[in-house]
Amino acid sequence: MTDSDIPKGRDPAIRVTTLPRDTNAYGDIFGGWLVSIMDNAAGLTAARFSKGRAVTVAMDGMQFLKPVQVGCEVSVYTDVVRVGRTSMTIAVEAWRRERHSEEVAKVTQAKFTFVAVDEEGRPRPIEA
Repeated sequence: MTDSDIPKGRDPAIRVTTLPRDTNAYGDIFGGWLVSIMDNAAGLTAARFSKGRAVTVAMDGMQFLKPVQVGCEVSVYTDVVRVGRTSMTIAVEAWRRERHSEEVAKVTQAKFTFVAVDEEGRPRPIEA
């Protein structure tokens, strides 16, 4: 795959380098680490979109497509795909690039649902 396969014309919500502390017993990056980075990226998008605090209430459709190794750059792209009165669904894709290469590959994807909340943690309407 090449850079032309990643979402065009968009910057990633988050870009990080994987480290040895993020691996499982087989030397691959933990799936849970990827979920955490994706939730973080989706949370940034949700907060910006809802103009305030937003919390994760669900995640679905997770698919691990390829492993990620230590030293890879992981870029996470987000898209708001549904907006309700207080909630939003965000499609999230994570892509890897090996440290000394320009080749990229999609490694996982999922949909995260967030609810906009006020200072007391109660749902609040999302401003259009």
